[in-house]
Amino acid sequence: MTRVFAVANQKGGVAKTTTVQSLGSAFAELGRKVLLIDLDPQACLTYSMGVDSEGLERSIHDVMLDRTTAAKAIVEVGDLHLLPSSIDLTGAEIHLLTKTGREYVLSKALRPVLSTYDLVMIDCPPSLGILTINGLTAVREVLIPLQPETLSHRGVGQLLETIEDVRTYTNSKLKVLGAVATMFDARTRLAREIVEDLPHRYGITVLDPPIPKTVRVAEAPARGMSVLEYAGRSKASEAYRALAQTLEEM
Repeated sequence: MTRVFAVANQKGGVAKTTTVQSLGSAFAELGRKVLLIDLDPQACLTYSMGVDSEGLERSIHDVMLDRTTAAKAIVEVGDLHLLPSSIDLTGAEIHLLTKTGREYVLSKALRPVLSTYDLVMIDCPPSLGILTINGLTAVREVLIPLQPETLSHRGVGQLLETIEDVRTYTNSKLKVLGAVATMFDARTRLAREIVEDLPHRYGITVLDPPIPKTVRVAEAPARGMSVLEYAGRSKASEAYRALAQTLEEM
């Protein structure tokens, strides 16, 4: 059965897109057939994978407006498949607000292609709007990346409230896989304290290993690569490989 999960956090700058791309590469290394979905109008995942969002004939925007199918919009990028995004997706978000059953648009659009893949990951936008609700409605599991600092920590509670609403109204089977600490610096007391506090404050598991802070992660998107492709032996790459193995076993 295809495993489908979202990566979500309404706070930007927490390495959400990096986590989707890096885990996608790690799962591909394990021999899995992987589809990544860019649900963010900023199209950061699309850019990071070396795809020009402005030159696309079709994107998830067209899929959400029922102008094309997901299968026709998917592009191949190395060993991965990508359902790309563009700034046009902002218009789709406005359109969805007036649409009956708007929370289920993505779920319905993905249904015909799911069986093609072992794993599907959705990169949700940094907000708790209708696109993120679509993403959470279309999956069975959600992974929460967070930078171990105070503002990111506060945002987890808001996201968990949204997840509870989704469970109540659109997706009763939604499960929180856990949180993953990104840009982690074990030398700082604040980072360690926040990671230790999360299970007690919110009742969620913090998955091992944390992803260490490294400039290699920041450099990779400009080259259209994941950090695993760009710096395969870096500590961050090894951490993402270990995290993929952890998720495989859950």
